[in-house]
Amino acid sequence: MMFFCILFLFFFRNVIADSDDDLMSFVTLPNVRALKLNIAYYDRESISPGYWFVAPYGVIDPEPPTKQWKPCQVGPYIYDADGVLIWAGSCMFDDRNIFDFKAVTNIDDKPHLSFILQHAYHDNGEDKGLGYVLDQHYEPERAVPVTNDLSAFNMHDFNILDGGKTALACAYKSQYMNLGELGRPEEYGWVIAGGFVEMDTATGEVLTEWLSTGHIPIHESVKVHSSSPASGEPGWDHIHVNSIDKSPAGNYLLSARFTNTIYLISGEDGHIMWRLGGKFSDFVQDFTFSKQHHARFVEANATHTTISFLNNASDELEQEEDTSAALFVQLDTSASPMTARVVGRYNRPDGGLTRLRGSVQSLPDGNVFVGWSEQGFQSEHSPDGRVLMRSTFASTRFSTYRSYKFPFTGRPRHPPDLVAAVYGTDEADLTTIIHVSWNGATDVSSWNFYARASQDEVPQLVGNTTKFDFETMYIADGYLDWVSAEAVDRDGNVLGTSFVHRTGTPGNWHLAGFQGDENPTPDDPAALYGKEEEEEQEEEEEEEEEEEEEEEVDEAAIEAERVAQSAFQAYEFVHGVGGLLILTLVACSVGGLVAAVCCGLRQRRMQAAYLEVPSDERPPMEEPR
Repeated sequence: MMFFCILFLFFFRNVIADSDDDLMSFVTLPNVRALKLNIAYYDRESISPGYWFVAPYGVIDPEPPTKQWKPCQVGPYIYDADGVLIWAGSCMFDDRNIFDFKAVTNIDDKPHLSFILQHAYHDNGEDKGLGYVLDQHYEPERAVPVTNDLSAFNMHDFNILDGGKTALACAYKSQYMNLGELGRPEEYGWVIAGGFVEMDTATGEVLTEWLSTGHIPIHESVKVHSSSPASGEPGWDHIHVNSIDKSPAGNYLLSARFTNTIYLISGEDGHIMWRLGGKFSDFVQDFTFSKQHHARFVEANATHTTISFLNNASDELEQEEDTSAALFVQLDTSASPMTARVVGRYNRPDGGLTRLRGSVQSLPDGNVFVGWSEQGFQSEHSPDGRVLMRSTFASTRFSTYRSYKFPFTGRPRHPPDLVAAVYGTDEADLTTIIHVSWNGATDVSSWNFYARASQDEVPQLVGNTTKFDFETMYIADGYLDWVSAEAVDRDGNVLGTSFVHRTGTPGNWHLAGFQGDENPTPDDPAALYGKEEEEEQEEEEEEEEEEEEEEEVDEAAIEAERVAQSAFQAYEFVHGVGGLLILTLVACSVGGLVAAVCCGLRQRRMQAAYLEVPSDERPPMEEPR
């Protein structure tokens, strides 16, 4: 019966999931509905390590406040390379739009996060938005406000500079201008001047401000023409700045989407040092681009500069090329005329167009990670241009302004979240189901689960399991109460422990299928699992004794083998010496025999010679008497 209850539970959850199967739901974080990802790998072994940083949103502008409850869906999220959720930050920022969410690696030797919290909906300018820096515990380190007369913290870029003391952001400001630049000196109208600010991250104080007025004429725009009627406030968005970066030499790289131009602006006096692309390019180019996003310095020296950017090649109304591409371009500023050539091109994998937004990131191993924005489309490419991976949100309702990939270590200060519930039809058939997660923890490899007979009792280990997903479910025998869990890394270190939780019970046991006369009471986990531990310990001890005996036998066998080897070596030695002695004895015997034969022959020869001596030569003999 218990099997059918659990089966029904899973079936019920699956029915709910099928109603919006492009989103994840969690028992431990019921307010969060994170997006699922569709992922395809083509060469996973060549993939660069790291996590994915995205910030899905539904509509680009802030929505009006409502009292209707909504799950936390939009905001900052971190995923691993399998699409497993690591951190959901949507509830932390009240389900507000987040832009340019990424890990920051150039502040110090510790991990950080940064992003833009979009301004609130029609709040009379009181909430202009913020640039946030979080530490690895997901706690705010800096909340950088708008301190000048800008209407809002612009959504396009929040670029933390080396050391973390200053940051760059895009700037938009409405201005009432004479339209003489369009050949209409008698007319006035509103335009949105585009530019950037460099600010102090501790206070928000603006250290440098640059606007296009007086530097980029209105007629440089591809969206405003000499016949365009004058605009009321806020004005023509005639250049549409969308990224800002700074070189080690102190100059600024500005991308303006509606002039199809990337500008280098002097850090000393603000003059435009050169234009790449657009109507007035200073370079001889072997390529074209338009409606670009996310221009960044890659490397630079006195004569050459390499930059990267996304060539969108289109916008909502028109297109100049058939396919969007991430470009790496080398600029030779010492040549006359100056030249620009493509040194890396990474086309959108589906051959389509990214008409809005997007990002390009050069990874440490030479791979390139590209955010194509719409529906969270992102891809990773090898240095030679091969597509290694592509993924999208499962939902078509959300996009992300940019996508990034970074190594990151998350250490949330809050404990793991845990929910436990008991199910069963009779006392002998009770099962406790435990769900646990730890939002933001990057290094959890497994979970240990504990229960107690009462709040103050010593915890009893009831089981452990490997972590495979954001949320882990563990099924334990019996009615366990006062439950907790430990997060363990791959080296066996305990990273964190949950609070002790009471186990949830049905509001009405009998309506839940329980057939006993009285409601069940929690089991003593020591009685259920302590005996198992003792048996396991005894088995381990027996195994250890057997291993010791086997080791002793092995040692005896090794010793016997050693002795036998020594004996064999001695035998070989004796055998060799004995052979030599025998050979010597044989040689001696043969030598002796030969010597004896020779001696005998010699004696015989001597006797024969003696008999042949003439009698007159014999010595005289004494005659017998």
